[in-house]
Amino acid sequence: MPTLLRSGPYRLFFYSGDRGEPPHVHVERENSVAKIWLDPVRLERNIGFRALN
Repeated sequence: MPTLLRSGPYRLFFYSGDRGEPPHVHVERENSVAKIWLDPVRLERNIGFRALN
């Protein structure tokens, strides 16, 4: 899982085997993970991150 960026407690990375899906990145912090589509930018999956209101 190549890491694209580390910023504080966050790690942005991708899986080279995620073929057949639109371009996206995974974001990880401790026990939370999210998948974000890049074009158009939107949240695909969120496990553990708190929603911002």
